[in-house]
This record gives sequence, C-alpha cells and structure tokens, in this order.
Amino acid sequence: MSSTTDDLTSYLTMFRRVILRIRQNHGLEHATLHMLAKRKPTTSLAGQSDYWGFWIIGDVSESEVEESAQEALTRLQAGESQWVVHPNCGTNLVASALLGSLAVLGGFAGSGKHLRDKLERFPLAITLVSLSLVLARPFGTWLQSHLTTSSAAKGVQIQSVKTINRGWIRAKRVQTQG
Repeated sequence: MSSTTDDLTSYLTMFRRVILRIRQNHGLEHATLHMLAKRKPTTSLAGQSDYWGFWIIGDVSESEVEESAQEALTRLQAGESQWVVHPNCGTNLVASALLGSLAVLGGFAGSGKHLRDKLERFPLAITLVSLSLVLARPFGTWLQSHLTTSSAAKGVQIQSVKTINRGWIRAKRVQTQG
C-alpha cells in the first residue's frame, strides 16, 4: 500500500511541475508579447505556450523576439509580475464563454417547456449575459494571474529562438529550460 501512495505522490509532484512549467512559459510568452508591442506597436502578434517554451506568430525577426524574451525574463525575475497578464489572452475568451453560458443557463432555468415561457425569460437572459460580459474581463485577468500564468521565473532560461516557416505562417519558436 505504501508503494501505491508513493507512486501517487510522485505522479502528483511530476504533474505539478509540468503545470508550473507551462504556466511559467505562458507568463514569459505574455511578457515577451508586451515587450514586442513596445518595439513594434502596429504589428499583429499571437502566442502559444507549452511545456518546452512558446511560439510567437507574426512579422518579427528572431533577434527582436530574442531581445524581447530576454528583457521579459529579466523583468519577471526582478519581480515585475504585471507582465504575465495580457488583454488578448485566450483565457479572457474562455472567461467570457464560461460566464456567458452560465448566465444563459441561469436566465432560462425553470422557465418551463413551452416557447412562450422561454420568450418571457429572454430579457432576463440578455441582461445576465450583458452583466457576465462586464465581469468577464476582470475574471479573465484573475484567471491569468492565479491559474494560467506564473511570474515565478527563477531558474528559467531561454535556450534558443528559431524561425519556423509553415506556408504563409511565420513563427518564432522560443525554447526554454528550467
């Protein structure tokens, strides 16, 4: 029985490390996007994070990404945690979808089986969805700050930045370690 408990503890420890690493890379990706936006404010950029690092998609050079990623890492390691939250993060979309869906469910809950019953609840549902969209932005920011990103960058290093071209998509792969 002790072996099973040890295995489970080991598995959970490994799982936590994997999740933390993804959150760190996600935070570094956001911080890098913030630094790039200061350098190239009119350039449209996107990012995607994973365990091994992150992608920056858009018209930027390897050196711009590398310099921005290094600056972002330095700032995070200096305690500037505000850079891990980004207004265009997909987490904000998830927050909006989640709260909006719950608002619709709440608005129509117990409304009966007939169409007329549901139509009578329609103004309530619209009001609740509108309220949920107002709350979604701070909720998305909270989710980013506490769940989907981490500013804990101690020991994180940037290993490499490489250009990957797939058809018309130009992406930079930032590989991290730590």
